[in-house]
Amino acid sequence: MLALKFAEKTAFCLLRTFTNFPCRRARPAILVFIAIGLPVHGVFAQEKNPYAGDEKIAKLGGYQFRLNCAFCHGLGARGGGRGPDLTRAQKRHGNSDAEMFHNIHDGIPGTAMPAATNGGIGVGMSDEEIWQVVTYLRSVQVKAPEQPAGNAEHGKELFNGALGCSTCHMIQGKGGRLGPDLTTVGGSRSAEYLVESVRNPNRRLAQGIFEAMKEFPQEYETVSVVTADGTKLSGVVLNQDQFTLQMLDTREQVHLFEKDKLRSFETRRESAMPAYEQKTLSDKDLQDVIAYLQTVGAQ
Repeated sequence: MLALKFAEKTAFCLLRTFTNFPCRRARPAILVFIAIGLPVHGVFAQEKNPYAGDEKIAKLGGYQFRLNCAFCHGLGARGGGRGPDLTRAQKRHGNSDAEMFHNIHDGIPGTAMPAATNGGIGVGMSDEEIWQVVTYLRSVQVKAPEQPAGNAEHGKELFNGALGCSTCHMIQGKGGRLGPDLTTVGGSRSAEYLVESVRNPNRRLAQGIFEAMKEFPQEYETVSVVTADGTKLSGVVLNQDQFTLQMLDTREQVHLFEKDKLRSFETRRESAMPAYEQKTLSDKDLQDVIAYLQTVGAQ
């Protein structure tokens, strides 16, 4: 039985390799290897969720999710500081059960999502446990795509005009670099998350680009620096280690310093973004801005 499961998994991996293999001349050899040496009846069965609609399995999946996935995706799968909201009907990297299974099993290249195998996620998950998680995600998924409640056109005007959001944030290649790129945030975060980020940006700092050599990406911490010649700079931390500090100042200039050559430096777990209270930004206008972000994020 173990040998059969191993053979089926190997065949599945080879089939996925075959469909993406750059050299067409090598494809027949791959197919011959599969046909001669490996049974494939289980490969196609793996594309279908064996527990679809099973409420008891969904509860088990909820336990597996809290154990392995909630650290990044938040309790209830509503999104966290590192992972997107998975309750949305439209997901950026695939909506079918099979696509969700493969995203968990194999990871998503170019993102912070690791493979579930070899302990890449939490304590590691078997195929059965991954299907349990997929079943759980289906049970908490919204029944229809979330429709923006506000006026997206007015939100765009506020974002690029009166609120000055585009001074620090980029959308679709246009805007500032001092804050995180918001092109996809409306499609990966819940409306509640976005409201909190605007009203209380210090509560949960945004994270920067995920780096392969780092377990966690650098958060958007603020930093104040006084150089050896007395120059004062402030901005956000791009990267740092025990000896060096890389920062982006408020003029969007990148600096790399050796810490022992600075007169002083101070990093703070505070956002450079101001908190927009109701007297500055009404609830209605905030809903319009969120509608704009959701519209862009759904594209």
